Amino acid sequence: MKTQQTELQYLPLDLKQELLPQHVAVIMDGNGRWAKSRGLPRIMGHKAGVNALKDLLRCCKDWGIKALTAYAFSTENWQRPEEEVEFLMNLFQRVLRQELREMVEENVQIQFVGNLSALPQALQTEISHSMDQTKDNRSIRFTIATNYGGRQEILQACRAIAQKVKEDLLQPEDISEEVFEAHLYTAGIADPDLLIRTSGEMRLSNFLLWQMAYSEIYISDILWPDFNRHEFHQALSAYQQRERRFGKV
Repeated sequence: MKTQQTELQYLPLDLKQELLPQHVAVIMDGNGRWAKSRGLPRIMGHKAGVNALKDLLRCCKDWGIKALTAYAFSTENWQRPEEEVEFLMNLFQRVLRQELREMVEENVQIQFVGNLSALPQALQTEISHSMDQTKDNRSIRFTIATNYGGRQEILQACRAIAQKVKEDLLQPEDISEEVFEAHLYTAGIADPDLLIRTSGEMRLSNFLLWQMAYSEIYISDILWPDFNRHEFHQALSAYQQRERRFGKV
């Protein structure tokens, strides 16, 4: 594995730099099944998944991809067993604290999107600190969707716009796509060019519903902890063979 990763430190020769997606989004599916297949507790799958995400982030930076968005915790994930949710919250907090210095050194800008106010206060503090410390970094924008739901995001944008109309700060006829996007969690972040979902599942799972209107979708049968640079290479190769027409002929 290490040899393969070293060989793929630089952009593979068969990929064209000018045809790379500028923004990749990932639904990191299969952590629990990866652990179960090895006779391990589910939490071990989440730990292994963090390592896969760290390497994908570094790979995007190495290969010149400017933005990566990861679906870390959905609004529906609160329905998981209490001990698993608590572990995930603590894991997010610990990883942020441990990795921040390296993120700063690597010039990575960290952003979080979602209903962050519902997260544990200690995690909110760590999130705020990490975003503040990296806000001027420009090598790659790393966005983590936490307590995120696409339908909920759209609803809160509608409410915010409706309130402005009510207060006579905005006229209904002035509501455009640009105005709507400015009220989303992802305001200021370009839409993903490519969505990768692992473990063979073929659904969006309430992820970036507005933003994915014209994203290319790539489904991998690989469970997330096993998703490496070789698999990412395959996804990018498939992406570069597609013709993106955005509704045009």
